[in-house]
Amino acid sequence: MLDSAMSATTTDPAVPRVTARIHHKRTSVEVPTLLLIATAYGGWLLTTAAYGRWPLWIVAPIVVVLLTLHSSLQHEIIHGHPTRWGWINRLLGMVPLSLWLPFERYRQNHLEHHIDERLTDPLDDSESYYRTPEEWARLQPLSRALLHVQQTLAGRIVIGSFWRIAVFLRIELRAVIRNEKRVRAIWIEHLLWCVPAILWLTLVCRMPLWIYIVAMIIPANGVVLIRSFAEHRARPESRHRTALVERAWLLGPLFLFNNLHALHHESPAIPWYQYNARYRVERDRLIAKNGGLVYATYFDVARRFLFRPHDVIEHPTGRVPRPTSRLYGPLVMSRADV
Repeated sequence: MLDSAMSATTTDPAVPRVTARIHHKRTSVEVPTLLLIATAYGGWLLTTAAYGRWPLWIVAPIVVVLLTLHSSLQHEIIHGHPTRWGWINRLLGMVPLSLWLPFERYRQNHLEHHIDERLTDPLDDSESYYRTPEEWARLQPLSRALLHVQQTLAGRIVIGSFWRIAVFLRIELRAVIRNEKRVRAIWIEHLLWCVPAILWLTLVCRMPLWIYIVAMIIPANGVVLIRSFAEHRARPESRHRTALVERAWLLGPLFLFNNLHALHHESPAIPWYQYNARYRVERDRLIAKNGGLVYATYFDVARRFLFRPHDVIEHPTGRVPRPTSRLYGPLVMSRADV
């Protein structure tokens, strides 16, 4: 079901056939992903339990890596991994190690993001950093300045680590008040899952919650923002909006090779451990398809954009034109509604 839905997000007629072949080859249980999930949760339990016995400068970086990996695994789970049973996958992804992001809201918004014809739209793409002219005109000078800084990689990591969480929670508060998309039930479930995580940290590990937030959650969010920083750019052709970052030997495994983002958008049913082999075979076609939006490494991204803007903030056309085909159907959620 998910595979066919994802196949419909691209305008390339060859892509659904490719995704279908992958669908038939998928196993009922992806053992490498299950092992990685066990490693992430087990490593988190062991490392947080070492707080007080190990110095913070050892505990914090390890937990940051594990939280980043957990985020990547949640993304993998959203796309139908590691089993064929959705309820098992959901259970594996529900534990909120980062506390602030309900898994179900992440799932809703991210599947909306995979409507490729709406990529980079300031309102319909929940992961877009672009703004409409109307939004931009309403912003105060301080907000404009902070958004300008976040168009650089340094600003996105430092300021965006706080900004992303604050803006998300503000939008979610409005959604909770209006009870959109069952959001009250989603947040109640999420907060109930937060209870054992918080009790583990505070009562078992004797870790002050503010240390966990400031020294681990916020930096992990910054690492995740490295991946998303240059993933998309506003372009007239939807297939040209998604980038590729090659040779990401350091961060690529931590992101479960989602650095090969154009491949992911084309075939999200591929498990993470098949990305590199698939990319080697289809590299030329993927680069031709995405208009050559390729970065050699994340060091290349940093070299270009560490202190220089990645793109303009106002969307070049204001909004992405809506497709006329019925293929794309209704959106999961619009930022205009919140």
